[in-house]
Amino acid sequence: MAIQRRLTTDADFEEAMARQLGIRVFRDDQIVDSGGVIIRFDDSTIILQSGVGDLSYHPRALCEFFELKRR
Repeated sequence: MAIQRRLTTDADFEEAMARQLGIRVFRDDQIVDSGGVIIRFDDSTIILQSGVGDLSYHPRALCEFFELKRR
């Protein structure tokens, strides 16, 4: 079972990036990405990496981000 923690502040994103935990992304109440780790972020965009060449860019204002922890 996964535990989700919502990420909203720069400190939240910095911690999630340092811990390399999976991230789940919602947009318009639908999951649009899951399992990638944050490799970079700024005020407008969060960049996730799921594989060697698999990057996804998500607008920070339009999406909700959750850190996934496994029990």
